Amino acid sequence: MALAGLSLASSPLSYADEGQWQPHQLPQLKTELKRIGITIPAEKLADLSKHPMSAIVSLGGCSASFVSDSGLMVTNHHCAYGAVQRNSTAEKNYISDGFLAKTHAEELPAGPDSRMYITDKVENVTAQVLSGITPAMSGKQRHEHVEKQIKTLIADCEQDKAYRCSVPSFHRGLEYYRIRQMMIRDVRLVYAPSDKIGNYGGEVDNFEWPRHTGDFSFLRAYVGKDGRPADPSVNNVPYHSKDFLVVSAQGLKNGDAILLAGYPGTTSRYKLPAEIRFARDVSYPARISDYQSDLSVIAAATSGNANAEVRYASVVKSINNRLKKTEGLLAGFARKDIAAIKDAQDTEFRQWYAQHRSDTSLLKELDAVIASDMALTEEEFAWSVATNSDLLKSARTLYRLALESSKPDAERKAGFQQRDVSFITARLNRLEQSFLPNVDQARYTASLQRYNQIDARLRPHGLDLLLPTPESVVALYRQSELGNTARRLAWLNKDANSFQQSGDPFIQLAVKLHDTGMSLEDRRMEVDGNLERVIPQYMQAVIAWKQAQGKPVYPDANSTLRVTYGTVSPYSPRDGVSKGPFTTVEGIVEKHTGEAPFIAPDNLLAAIREKRYGAFKDAALGTVPVDFLSSADTTGGNSGSAVLNKNGELVGLNFDSTYESITKDWYFDSAITRAIHVDIRYMLWVMKEVDHADNLLKEMQIRYPAK
Repeated sequence: MALAGLSLASSPLSYADEGQWQPHQLPQLKTELKRIGITIPAEKLADLSKHPMSAIVSLGGCSASFVSDSGLMVTNHHCAYGAVQRNSTAEKNYISDGFLAKTHAEELPAGPDSRMYITDKVENVTAQVLSGITPAMSGKQRHEHVEKQIKTLIADCEQDKAYRCSVPSFHRGLEYYRIRQMMIRDVRLVYAPSDKIGNYGGEVDNFEWPRHTGDFSFLRAYVGKDGRPADPSVNNVPYHSKDFLVVSAQGLKNGDAILLAGYPGTTSRYKLPAEIRFARDVSYPARISDYQSDLSVIAAATSGNANAEVRYASVVKSINNRLKKTEGLLAGFARKDIAAIKDAQDTEFRQWYAQHRSDTSLLKELDAVIASDMALTEEEFAWSVATNSDLLKSARTLYRLALESSKPDAERKAGFQQRDVSFITARLNRLEQSFLPNVDQARYTASLQRYNQIDARLRPHGLDLLLPTPESVVALYRQSELGNTARRLAWLNKDANSFQQSGDPFIQLAVKLHDTGMSLEDRRMEVDGNLERVIPQYMQAVIAWKQAQGKPVYPDANSTLRVTYGTVSPYSPRDGVSKGPFTTVEGIVEKHTGEAPFIAPDNLLAAIREKRYGAFKDAALGTVPVDFLSSADTTGGNSGSAVLNKNGELVGLNFDSTYESITKDWYFDSAITRAIHVDIRYMLWVMKEVDHADNLLKEMQIRYPAK
């Protein structure tokens, strides 16, 4: 069999509800979509310029969708949490009290780093990216060549400054697609319910089922008066979204088909058994310990200070979410031996490969480059612990920018080109709302103490001699000016010599650490270049093997637009236990204790007691549904993704997975993999009966049940 001639366009056969599909693949799934009950033509779903895909947007880490022609977007509460936190103070706490703008003038800036992206063009550029590569290239040379090709393709795509372009790889470097997105820079907070609704159950319920969380919020995109993206300004106007989703309050029932569209982050479905064991036995336990320690330090440093707790609320929430997910991954590995499952698959694949390819040197090389990747990853983790300070990160970013700015723009490192300066500026600005010197000082002191406990063999060579002692950290913060936003931003325009002559202790530390950081980066490029050479050959063979079995062939998630499908489905996590697929508002009352995280607002509890359900009452349930389960294939980044019914109408928002499902990032088990969604009827009910967001209800096009 000529593996080199394999066509990735060959029909991918479906397998259960597994698969995070690129939109252009959907016509190949039309039989499966029709079988589960989807009535939207697959060809329409593949067209990014047509409804409903044209209404799906990215928030750069979360997903959202337009629900009016005036740029109104709906997403998760936790996706807008940073915007809520940045606008909150101890005296005016929108986190606990909620926020609702009754007019456009009352809408608040989501933050200097908030962006919204509309994907409008995707093209295969594999040939352009890989042209000019020779077998004689080292890993680093190969990686740098690919980066150069990608930068050229991006620069050509971004001639119109309204767009942001990227060239991610698919199937671990086998294919490359250039993706063009309109980037809107003025995003504003419109409405977020109290976290007593949007985060009901908090970390106790995170990744658990049953859930009773109203994880939704609204943002709005603003542009210049010419309709093009513009910097935030009071003169900007709401973006005119040519397509938006109709909101359906008609509801779903068990077994109904759903589509889910969004921007899933990363999955590892095609990784090797050795990579799973490394994650399970080495990487994840180290991360969990580090997250737990960091959270403890933040809690102690902010305790009793309401202002500090508000400032670090978003940071804490983010770390907690990563912690719970990583703990869930470990628990999942303990519950089901995915490494052993992968062992069996790997053995079967290698036997198949030997029958179709006499030269097995590729597999030996594959094992070697994977081993080098894992070894370097341990050093990179130690480096991340040693540099865990917001002020140090700022200083290192500024110094690197100064060094890169001395080069022609095309030769600058990706992330430090002129196109990236606005993002860097926004990150530096963001500290204004999420940084306190005493808290950062405590975090860095503790991080250095943790670094000193890491096995010396796993620390980057020479780093120990460059780092401050934990005892000297107090002086760094006392003498540095980088905690002041204006002075921090002033470094944006200084040259490298100014940094090298600076007396600021964090600038000095950044300069001192630079060569060690670059050494790690150079070694990473060597490893990545070798991975990019070997993994695509491996993936090409894996794809051929899977297609021969009639199994799905889709790329791992990589934060690009994907579509998945499934049905509203209960599940059985263990013998004798069946869960789902719906929860109801009565469950909120049952969980309510009056103590965090189970404090429901009084007006919500009153509406439930009085059964003011109106048009949002489900006929079968006899009440208002809150959340529901589906078999859709999702992961991080899918937060806020639109859940559509068979007609393409918005019926829910994805926000989580069940605890048993977390390991789907590595292995999709159709029996227990379930995504958790907010039922749109609960969102509409809260808007009407609890928060009286009548202005937004009028703005949306809502399809109510027939009376």
